[in-house]
Amino acid sequence: MLLPYIIVIVYIVSVNLYSFMLIKTQKRRSMERGVQEKFRDGKLFLAGLIGGAAGAYIAMFVLKFRTDNLILMIFMPLLIVLNIYLFIALFRLGIPAITF
Repeated sequence: MLLPYIIVIVYIVSVNLYSFMLIKTQKRRSMERGVQEKFRDGKLFLAGLIGGAAGAYIAMFVLKFRTDNLILMIFMPLLIVLNIYLFIALFRLGIPAITF
């Protein structure tokens, strides 16, 4: 009975780690090219939407990258709140989506 909860926690951690690594990769690529290159935000928003908003937001401040992007600075905290709400709702419902 504990397995579905472990799966959800592993999912949350892995998606946030992916989001963190996505920001880190974007910063590394911009440093290699030496020019402040414009990156598209689609992958980052998608990663945030599926549960990795906290990892992306933390990475933005830890790596000091993309903090000047107003859209990311507004929508990432909103996605964090949405993610937390959905995960709490999922745990309160007993994780009905995962059936074993």
